[in-house]
Amino acid sequence: MAQQEELIHKVVDEISFGLISPKDLRKQSVVEIQTPDTYDEDGAPITAGLMDGRLGTLEPRQRCKTCGNTAIRCPGHFGHIELAVPIVHIEFTKIIFDMLKSTCRTCGRILLSEDASKKARQRIERFNELLGTIPDEVYKEIMADIKAKQCPYCAAAQYKITFEKPTKFIEQTEAGSEPLTPSMIRERLERISDEDLEILGFNPKVARPEWMVLQVLPVPPVYVRPSITLESGIRSEDDLTHKLVDIIRINQRLKENMEAGAPTLIIQDLSELLQYHVTTYFNNEASGIPPARHRSGRALKTLSQRLKGKEGRFRSNLSGKRVDFSARTVISPDPNLDINEVGVPRDVAMRLSVPEKVTSWNIEEMKKLVINGPEQYPGALYIIRPDGKRIRLEFVVDRTKIAEAVELGFIVERHLKNGDIAIFNRQPSLHRMSIMAHYVRVLPYKTFRMHLCVCPPYNADFDGDEMNLHVPQSEEARTESLLLMQVQDQILSPRFGGPIIGAIRDFITGAYYFTKKGNYLTRGQLDRILTTTNFKGDLPEPEIKEPQPMWSGKQIFSLFLPKTLNYVLKANICQGCTKCEEEECKHDAYVVVRNGQLVSGIIDRRSIGSEQSESLLHRIIKDYGTQAGREFLNNITHMLKTFISLRGFSYTYDQLVLSPKARNRMAKTMERTQKKIDEHIENYRNGTLPRLPGQTLEESFEIYVMHELSTARDESGKIADDDFTLENAGIVMTRTGARGSSLNIGQMAACVGQQSVRGKRILRGYAGRALPHFTPNDPRPRARGFVYNSYQTGLDAIEFFFHAMGGREGLVDTAVRTQQSGYMQRRLINALEHIRLEYDGTVRDSAGDIIQFRYGEDGVDPAKSDHGKAVNVSRLIEQVKLGEEKNAEPASPDFIKKQLKEVEDQITPILLNQLKQNLTKTKLSTKGVEKAVKVTAEQYKRALMEPGEAVGIVAAQSIGEPGTQMTLRTFHYAGVKEQNVTLGLPRLIEIVDARRIPSTPIMTIYLTGEHAKSKEAAVEVARNIIYTSVENLASAIYEDPVREEIIIELNKQMMEDRAITMEELKEKLELQNATVTVTDNTVEIKPKKAEQIKRMLTKVPGFQVKGVPDIKRVLVTEESGEWVIRTDGSNLAKVLEIEGVDTSRTTTNNIHEIAKTLGVEAARNALVHEAKGVLEDQGLDVDVRHVMLVADMMTTTGDVQQIGRHGISGKKASVLARAAFEITVPNIVEAAVKGESDPLAGVTENVIVGQSIPIGTGLVELYMSTFERQDKDGGKTEQ
Repeated sequence: MAQQEELIHKVVDEISFGLISPKDLRKQSVVEIQTPDTYDEDGAPITAGLMDGRLGTLEPRQRCKTCGNTAIRCPGHFGHIELAVPIVHIEFTKIIFDMLKSTCRTCGRILLSEDASKKARQRIERFNELLGTIPDEVYKEIMADIKAKQCPYCAAAQYKITFEKPTKFIEQTEAGSEPLTPSMIRERLERISDEDLEILGFNPKVARPEWMVLQVLPVPPVYVRPSITLESGIRSEDDLTHKLVDIIRINQRLKENMEAGAPTLIIQDLSELLQYHVTTYFNNEASGIPPARHRSGRALKTLSQRLKGKEGRFRSNLSGKRVDFSARTVISPDPNLDINEVGVPRDVAMRLSVPEKVTSWNIEEMKKLVINGPEQYPGALYIIRPDGKRIRLEFVVDRTKIAEAVELGFIVERHLKNGDIAIFNRQPSLHRMSIMAHYVRVLPYKTFRMHLCVCPPYNADFDGDEMNLHVPQSEEARTESLLLMQVQDQILSPRFGGPIIGAIRDFITGAYYFTKKGNYLTRGQLDRILTTTNFKGDLPEPEIKEPQPMWSGKQIFSLFLPKTLNYVLKANICQGCTKCEEEECKHDAYVVVRNGQLVSGIIDRRSIGSEQSESLLHRIIKDYGTQAGREFLNNITHMLKTFISLRGFSYTYDQLVLSPKARNRMAKTMERTQKKIDEHIENYRNGTLPRLPGQTLEESFEIYVMHELSTARDESGKIADDDFTLENAGIVMTRTGARGSSLNIGQMAACVGQQSVRGKRILRGYAGRALPHFTPNDPRPRARGFVYNSYQTGLDAIEFFFHAMGGREGLVDTAVRTQQSGYMQRRLINALEHIRLEYDGTVRDSAGDIIQFRYGEDGVDPAKSDHGKAVNVSRLIEQVKLGEEKNAEPASPDFIKKQLKEVEDQITPILLNQLKQNLTKTKLSTKGVEKAVKVTAEQYKRALMEPGEAVGIVAAQSIGEPGTQMTLRTFHYAGVKEQNVTLGLPRLIEIVDARRIPSTPIMTIYLTGEHAKSKEAAVEVARNIIYTSVENLASAIYEDPVREEIIIELNKQMMEDRAITMEELKEKLELQNATVTVTDNTVEIKPKKAEQIKRMLTKVPGFQVKGVPDIKRVLVTEESGEWVIRTDGSNLAKVLEIEGVDTSRTTTNNIHEIAKTLGVEAARNALVHEAKGVLEDQGLDVDVRHVMLVADMMTTTGDVQQIGRHGISGKKASVLARAAFEITVPNIVEAAVKGESDPLAGVTENVIVGQSIPIGTGLVELYMSTFERQDKDGGKTEQ
């Protein structure tokens, strides 16, 4: 056997960081670079120049002068420049500054006494013993303690050192301020002993501080800074080479001047210039200096810029890379495909290839493909021989010869063909269903085609969206795609445990018409419809036999339902009658499936739609598996597509015209509204309008008018809705849930309504009016953007303009929201990416720290759950009941108890409880009880999260993905008109940010027994809570210069309102250096010293008289039978001290306050509650387990941490992961100084070094031996 070059796969265990010493630099360097030039006249690299052949080579077929390899195999070699004077490294200036401040200027010892440094050492050791790491705070505190004016060892006086950006250090000596040159700095740093460095957080073994002042500058190999030849033949150098040329040039001049003994001034100038060049070489955005620029005027991209940001090395070339074997084009719909197929254009199929090994089964086929070659489909692009040589078939003249030579063991890279597996993806990839595995179907034309039902997971539409297709190349990748990524396995979303893929738009309309009462099909129609599906079997008996046999839509629909399915649900068209008629429903909205027969009810979005939990589709998938779900969806969509094509469906302009009766009703509604608004205007002008609490008169007026106008619009919409019946195509679409809402129909047919900007009517434009067409301050609806017309009647010019204003806001809002939620999602994923479920059922991060002892407290995977429930007990028992004989004897309570006792350690207490309640209620037989209990335990086991699952990423996606659908408008009157609350996306961002103070802090204060029952008692408590200062009680506060005193005129009304007596006020105002006299309506304060009057005048208004600080407003409301106080502003600790407050239920939305007052567990619960509340407000269905994981992650250290660079992401163990997220360079610098090493245990860092990530399938190491074979009889091992 030929000796083949073995590929050695190295596994990197860890990466250590440190500083390199000048000695090592010179040792590793292959050439000292002395000439600033690159190439000579002939275009050959100059020796000892920047492109010296010893640094590596770029030209093809040229060999490197150091290692003798060609460009492909040579790794590149570093050179060096000997600097004429030491230079301060810009990235280390802050550390150098700290060093200089904390060590002696003469002896270099740390400025701590023996005892203090001993204590510091002990403290560091203690932390190391307890935590294994030493937090940054420890070193910061040690630094802060160093304040000695004199060295405790050599008694030398210490001077103040100041630092001027970028690299200037100045020492304030007795002789005046003296600049510290880099040489002096270096000398001082050299004196610091290793022991002292350890106290300051250095690791002297790998990083000595004097190495931060450069004597030798490394020159990167040519691969790092390739020169390019432009079309004109001119060589263009890289930015780094440009910078290095400058550095060498100045360095040469400096050397020459120093040797010639030039004046100090010149040498100083040149040194500063060299410092500037070296600084901009490292970081061209350093503050305090102008950036270095190219001839064209653009700023150069130097080392720091190459690493950081979205286009830097970390994010652009390491965390994510460009890939081969991918295609991208526009997508278009094709309802004839299977849901797990993707239509690939032939052009694409001929460019993408799949490696296939030649075996005895496919050798003939492969030979044919080779003969066809790359131009003819199906063909092949390459052949790979067993010795690793690739043959490109494009250049082969006689392909039949080569085809003959194809033998077993060859690999043919053939064109893509039907049935291959491909990965389809749409950006932005917000959740794991944005990238799924489809089977290829090669089709003509130029676009990718996909089934309409898979639009929701990709969030795709066909208005020009483009999508990416990747072809997995290895057997392993293909298998993994098949097992984990197929479309049908993604139908149930992990966000809420319901189907995300389901019928949409016309399929739903079609289903409505198809299953409607009175829809009958003839044999001809039936044959045509069923041929498009996979139906095999006998037709049922026709419902109508004479004059010709006809089948009802319900009968045909039932053909595709599993024969044992039993289910009941209410359809989307359900009108919500007070008493449900059930199967007798006159709207036919009560869906009943009995033994696989659709007995009654219309099928619409509630039954088969996407994102509908507990629908018919959901039940089929849960009870019969994903394959059955896929077949069901395929069959019904193919059938409905054919049906609706035969039937036709259009929405005509005439269907938007209202009847004269409805028009009259609308005119009357508008008249009534106008009258009410005129009344409001009248009251507003007279000042008799009742003011809303916490609002000015004008704001109150606006709120009243907005309320009237929105009622008017809703009513006119309702009139239109009532006028149209289910005969109307638009109503069919809205009622069945296919598309649109009754608001859309109302706007098209009745009245467009108020246009708003920032949640208010349109007020801005010209001075005092929105447009010059109105009189100033005209408060009528039309003048402030109310559109009376409907789209059908057409808007006039002014209405159109206002409508455009409202529309523009919508666009801006969307753009802002996408960006904000995108950043939130990036932070969430980065903070949680390395969290996984371990084999012991705990949730841990990559360092092995426990985040949760049991995932989501019950270990259930939301994607395998039944809409969040581990097992749907009531449904299960119902099914068992159906399968029982009619008069079986019910099991005794003792038997039930015994059965439950057996499984109590296998299931959760909640399930146990549900089983207990349902079993006693349903009276099953002993066999039934046994079955129900056994199946529950089995299903619970099946619903558990699997070890290795990336629970963190799933949670982050499940919270981040709905973020894009949330509203951005913050202020919203939430239930209570007077209370402003931040809602939606901004509030969610605030929660994950762990803001110190929320933008709208509020409290909900529950009261104890008596106080909760009567309003008076509640108001009494509220008075004790609201913060009252002197300013609140005064109508005026002024200084009387004649009598030299401060006069406070009191507002009697406010005193009564806040229940404050004169005595109380006098008591609170007793001042040490002033006399206070209280008369009937005024308070006079006379300071002892007259000059204090000004200072006192500023202080007096803020004096606290009563209440809790920070509580600005209170509101007493009745909620579910008890009186509750809601507040603006929050101060939990103080409010809990007030009498009458129920301390166990009172809460605030300020998480940090809860953590401080009630502890971290309470804060964790508050986080879950708040985040869940925000999501529910927006009508988004997110499983609580995801929210719990995020809250647990935020509180895992005992404090509430932010999700982002100041919290979880910034405290990761991995240096590379921190650097790849944000603040790249400082992270690497810090790691180098501390001598950190990256254990490569998480996700990002393994992606960066190109290893498999320790999550999911990457967690399992499979060891296989291909050589040894055990004999059947357990004998010897054959080699």
